[in-house]
Amino acid sequence: MARRLRSVDLDFIESAPLRLVFAAEVSAPPETVYRALADDVAGWPNWFTSVRAARPTEDGAGREVRLMGGTVLRESILAAEPCERYTYRVDESSAPGPKALLEEWRLTPAGTGTRVQWTFAADGSATFRFALRLGRPGMGRAFRDAVRNLDRRLAGSGT
Repeated sequence: MARRLRSVDLDFIESAPLRLVFAAEVSAPPETVYRALADDVAGWPNWFTSVRAARPTEDGAGREVRLMGGTVLRESILAAEPCERYTYRVDESSAPGPKALLEEWRLTPAGTGTRVQWTFAADGSATFRFALRLGRPGMGRAFRDAVRNLDRRLAGSGT
């Protein structure tokens, strides 16, 4: 059963009660990384192993993401700035606990590659926030693994 989350704007990335921020570098340039994030939504399961399936919705203005474990998220794209950032809000979630979620992927040139920063901004029940804090190391590992996989995938595509 889908639960409607609170509609938040871009400023939630700074004001959220809980913010988890992770960063890593890839060898591909920002434009290539951005295309993998924003233009190849269906390709996310090929590099982010927590994602079982992803597809664009609403002519690219939204996404539906199915995570390992069965959680389904319906999202709205809030910012799609080529080579710089890709930000989306979760509008509906099948998971209990979250009240508001926003994720932002920031891309910054780093030598000939890209520094990728992922911010997970959240509000929810006390139990949900506690679980996220407790799960922070695992989320960090999942992010680092995903970025490593993305780096290998992009290197293999001849970019």
